Amino acid sequence: MKRASIKTSSTERARWLSELADALDEAQKVAWRLGVSEGDSAEAKELYGRIEAARAEVDRLRLSGSRRIREESDPDWTDIQLWARRLDPAA
Repeated sequence: MKRASIKTSSTERARWLSELADALDEAQKVAWRLGVSEGDSAEAKELYGRIEAARAEVDRLRLSGSRRIREESDPDWTDIQLWARRLDPAA
């Protein structure tokens, strides 16, 4: 039962982060057009930079989430010593 809730919550988190990344992409396009239409606008450049920082944070959250999911889902899969014991009970 715990695995199902982890999978569901991680699926929801992944979907939410994907939607957020899409929204940030669109916001960045708008900031770019704003900057182009206003010439060399310091405000548009700052906005673009802030959106880029937010996108980097979303990417970081995506990566940390995937690592956390792997760790929570079944750490035994990555335990080489555990596999060796299962293959050779005398070990």
